[in-house]
Amino acid sequence: MKVVIVEDEITASDNLRYLLSAIDPAIEVVTVLDTVKSCIDYFSKPTDAVLVFMDIHLGDGLSFEIFDHVDLGVPIIFTTAYDEYALKAFTVNSIDYILKPVHQDELARALEKFRSLTRTQSPSKTNLADVLRLFRGQQKTYKSNYLISHRDELIPIKTEDIAYFYIDTGIVKVVTLQNKVFSMDKKLEDLEQELNPNLFDRANRQFIINRNAIAKIKHYFGGKLIVNVNPPTAERIVVSKAKATQFKSWVGS
Repeated sequence: MKVVIVEDEITASDNLRYLLSAIDPAIEVVTVLDTVKSCIDYFSKPTDAVLVFMDIHLGDGLSFEIFDHVDLGVPIIFTTAYDEYALKAFTVNSIDYILKPVHQDELARALEKFRSLTRTQSPSKTNLADVLRLFRGQQKTYKSNYLISHRDELIPIKTEDIAYFYIDTGIVKVVTLQNKVFSMDKKLEDLEQELNPNLFDRANRQFIINRNAIAKIKHYFGGKLIVNVNPPTAERIVVSKAKATQFKSWVGS
């Protein structure tokens, strides 16, 4: 089994290599990456690695930034000294979250979880994406309702009735399928953690979209996509080239 280690501390990466070898000598570490930039460069090309061990704090930023630039279709086991990122970790390709210092028994359990999830799957990118969606759906309970403050009222809105969330001059707005618009005192990053990824996806930095609101998708220059939704938006929703494959897979799943 080929794996990648993302870690900016040499002692930590060496320890992880040692533990992996002790658990299973057949595990091969194909490369060790220590920055966000090197990860973007590496994962922009095809890789034969089937699993990534990833620290969160890297020398040039948080590893979550990687997912803004590349469609990383490989499952991830996060290894970090910080527990405040656990929820965010499970909005990306994470199948486990291990706090440092990493112990052999915890690492062995995480590897067994990966093997059990993929045991009946071929190691293709599409099937791994399906496994990740299944895993995330089993791990979390997502918001089913929001209580929206509007003038002198509190209005309950079912999450399934929300067409999309978007940022308008620094304020998050929620638009329902019935084209009612409300302001929310939340960040899109927080909403990402609360929403079911089978129903909602972060199309870009400005929009989180309900799949049931998508009317059509058009190809755009440079491998990008344009998403048309109902109710329609004044601003064009553009999905980047790096995210286009994942987005189309999500819509078609």
